[in-house]
Amino acid sequence: MKRFYKALVIALFVISLQSLSLHMQETANAEDGDPPYAKWGQLAMQETKENYPNAQIVDYLHVGSQSGDNTTIQEFKLWLQEESREFGVYITIEFNSETEEVLSITFEETPT
Repeated sequence: MKRFYKALVIALFVISLQSLSLHMQETANAEDGDPPYAKWGQLAMQETKENYPNAQIVDYLHVGSQSGDNTTIQEFKLWLQEESREFGVYITIEFNSETEEVLSITFEETPT
């Protein structure tokens, strides 16, 4: 039984170190400048404010991106609060990869 607890403590310690290392790497990357999706995240927040003028943005998440032949899709999730209602909105921005011309922006509400 002691071996089990020792192994468990060691595993938790290693996981903690990995988590700390990842956090330090993300912090270093943030100090190097804005991430490549920052421009699109700002657009997602701006468009969300226009579509939900009475709501406040509570939180923000870059879900991911997908690249096609000539287009790129950036996906975000924003959490909004409007009076006593809190809900999420997925925003998908599709744009021309070369010119960065926005082709479409879609919104999909989700509970929290």
